[in-house]
Amino acid sequence: MADKYDLVVIGGGVGGLVTASVAGQLGLSVALIEREGKLGGDCLHYGCVPSKTLIRSAEVAHMARQGQEFGVASELGAVDLEAVMGRVRQVVETIQAHDDPERFRSYGVDVIFAEARFVDARTVAAGDRRLVGQRILIATGSRPAVPPVPGLEEAGYWTNETVFEQRRLPERLVVMGGGPIGLELAQAFARLGSKVTVVEMAERILPREDAEVTEELERALRREGIDLLTATAVEAVRTVGELKRLECRGNGGEQQLEAEQILVAAGRRPNVEGLELGRAGVAVERGGITVDARMRTSTKHIFACGDVCGPYPFTHVAEYQAGIVIANVVFRLPKKADYRVIPWVTYTAPELAHVGYTEQAAKDKGYHVQVARFRFSDVDRALAEGATAGLIKIVIHRGRILGATVLGPHGGELIHELVLAMQARIKVKHLSGAVHAYPTLAQVHRRAVNAIYADKLYSPMARRVVGWLQRLIP
Repeated sequence: MADKYDLVVIGGGVGGLVTASVAGQLGLSVALIEREGKLGGDCLHYGCVPSKTLIRSAEVAHMARQGQEFGVASELGAVDLEAVMGRVRQVVETIQAHDDPERFRSYGVDVIFAEARFVDARTVAAGDRRLVGQRILIATGSRPAVPPVPGLEEAGYWTNETVFEQRRLPERLVVMGGGPIGLELAQAFARLGSKVTVVEMAERILPREDAEVTEELERALRREGIDLLTATAVEAVRTVGELKRLECRGNGGEQQLEAEQILVAAGRRPNVEGLELGRAGVAVERGGITVDARMRTSTKHIFACGDVCGPYPFTHVAEYQAGIVIANVVFRLPKKADYRVIPWVTYTAPELAHVGYTEQAAKDKGYHVQVARFRFSDVDRALAEGATAGLIKIVIHRGRILGATVLGPHGGELIHELVLAMQARIKVKHLSGAVHAYPTLAQVHRRAVNAIYADKLYSPMARRVVGWLQRLIP
């Protein structure tokens, strides 16, 4: 016998949890299936939460070493990675309480811990149960992509799913991948005391970001002692005694790297294996499940959200897409996703936050752009904080913001004033006119916009107009 539900949700990460909790509290019969035996998904257990907790501990270690620069005598001994990871576990466990299965059961959600697979377009098998859903949501997330490098499996490696289980700090660490995950963890381990080398196949780190900004971030990371090898591929890995030897090829020719550990951060892969999506007629491409703007798959009563369908592998995007699913499934409103204003952050130091078009992307689209720039070294609060690396870039077309990049202290927080301006289609002159408290880092927005007005304000024409007004009106 099959159990019937208004909505069957596959996946207990943020997308599935948001959808299931709202639908359950609004009176729909909901089943939530999760294979891992715990709710919260990759973000809570292997991604956002543990990585940012680790980064904070690494920042404390870094500040302890830099105490003399702030007039404070300080010393730091060897870092106890087990203690650091103990704090990571505590934070995860604290947040895990919010994802207690009993909480969702109190909303009327039937929580099932089992592997899910489609029997047909309406029926999902979960262990020994059969569930029939009027609507079905696939929110199974993604996992680390591991490149097929000869010898890598035999040598062993870490991913974001295993790195937080480690208890001994490696003396030397090689990170394969210069994307957000790779750089965040590379800097964290370097600040904790490892000698870190990052190997990136692309011509530069964070290739989707603004090139001017990533060059500055690269300089900041190098100043902290991180080796960055771009345009370089790992061709083979061998075990030599207790070390792992990576054979690499790049613009500088062939070279070998030796390390105690390897961290693979070479992208993500959608979790679609085992779902038997073909039985439900759900189309899958390389980037994951194909969806339309309403988050519907090729089988229209089956929806998908989050990393399993893209286009952006971020927790906040999965949550946003869950809202689109709720509108369509619960309220039967034909709401569509709009990705015009999607911010993201790479949590290095300095932080790199971005929204909308980069300068080059806007030019490639045919826009005649104006770029407002301002450096944090000219922001008083940044000087007081001793965090002056970085700049803000605002890409403007006809007085409105097309995109922005913030590389600097608390960039992930600062980007949201620009996100709101873009969402509301506010003209940049309103940023200039807004009063910003002094001294704050947020003044960088106003200062950047004012910089583009300075040439007009102090132009010969403006001087003549002012002179004329002074003579006309005594």
